[in-house]
Amino acid sequence: MTLVSSTPLLAKARAEGYCIGAFNVHTLEMLQAVVEAAEETRSPLIIQSTVGTVKHLGADYIAAAATIAANRSSVPIALHLDHCSDFGIIMQCIRAGYTSVMIDASHEPFDRNVAETRKVVEAASAVGVNVEAELGRVGGVEDDIIVDERDALLADPDECARFVEMTGVHTLAPAIGTAHGIYKGEPNIDFDRIGRIASKVSIPLVLHGGSGIPEAQVRKAVSLGMSKMNVATELRIVFSDAIKRVFADNPEENDPRKYMVPAKLALRAAAIEKMRLCGSIGKA
Repeated sequence: MTLVSSTPLLAKARAEGYCIGAFNVHTLEMLQAVVEAAEETRSPLIIQSTVGTVKHLGADYIAAAATIAANRSSVPIALHLDHCSDFGIIMQCIRAGYTSVMIDASHEPFDRNVAETRKVVEAASAVGVNVEAELGRVGGVEDDIIVDERDALLADPDECARFVEMTGVHTLAPAIGTAHGIYKGEPNIDFDRIGRIASKVSIPLVLHGGSGIPEAQVRKAVSLGMSKMNVATELRIVFSDAIKRVFADNPEENDPRKYMVPAKLALRAAAIEKMRLCGSIGKA
């Protein structure tokens, strides 16, 4: 298969009541691990990169690797740019071959968020690329975007409906109490708010801050209409911890294959667990 837009994948997930895991990757091994997990479980997959990773590796390198993975794969794979407020970088990624992008203007007033999102939707829709936007402000740290807990704002259901109607955005990430990073305690998710937003918005909803949410809470959020779950920090920790274990056992190791392979295997297992939580196994 080739890379596909996430729009039909997420529409199917919303209609059938499951969720698709969207995994942030930073190396070739991380990308291979989540693709292998998707193949093993027959799960649709969304590969994600942050703006920082795009600057680090290059949009064309990432898109080329993802395209090769998709061409070799028998499950549908989309490539998504996560949390970007720079129109130029969004267009760079679309030209490189990304099939989904997120315009994050949630820090702007509502009208400005609408205008910036509509601009991206107009450009991306012309080439069949999915657009995700955010309403409210998800707390925590995502790349170089830092939102203090005191500044995190929950999305208003009526405002969500207006926003979708005014922008034509394909997927929406409403702030509902989750946070980027690893939670210090149990997350305070507003499930009633998810239900009210889902009742007013027909497009797929996105759960940001998917690292470390308890299983029961993930399942409840999915049952209420969350169709995409972003996972980043948890994967980085699993990957890095596996590498640390190799060096703890053999401090003189200098062959990258000897520490990248265990890291890749650990990440693949973690991704499979997230796919199980999302209910996406066998949905490819």
